Amino acid sequence: MAIDPALVGTAFPATTLTVDAGRLRFFAKAIGETNAVYTDLDAAQAAGYPDLPVPPTFLFAIELESPDSFGFLARAGVDLRFVLHGEQSFTYHSTAVAGDVLTATPRITDVYSKKGGALEFLVKETAITRADGSAVADLKSVIVVRNPGAGQ
Repeated sequence: MAIDPALVGTAFPATTLTVDAGRLRFFAKAIGETNAVYTDLDAAQAAGYPDLPVPPTFLFAIELESPDSFGFLARAGVDLRFVLHGEQSFTYHSTAVAGDVLTATPRITDVYSKKGGALEFLVKETAITRADGSAVADLKSVIVVRNPGAGQ
């Protein structure tokens, strides 16, 4: 089933998260980060941060706090058995730190296909802002959907 290009422009409910220092330490350990600024408050402050900074890819996890973080795919008629994570990119505007209240606001910005419809692509962009509205980062995710019935 082809992904409807009319989805372009669709916005999804925002997800808000208060950044927790313990969670940042856990995330840093999970990704193998060894720089002490991500796990030790004294090291972070010595480096000029007011608190532990958010590791670079942590922001992707904010949307996963949503009760139905992949529901938009089901609503688009996508069979999750054929989904691949194709690409992820981040454009940073400022550094978030423990204690910040961050909001992720996602929307679909493109839908296209390749190989005669055998591969469909859904592009989702997410703005991450602080409670005061200041920009933290813009995330871009490309989801690839294999369509076994097309292009044959």
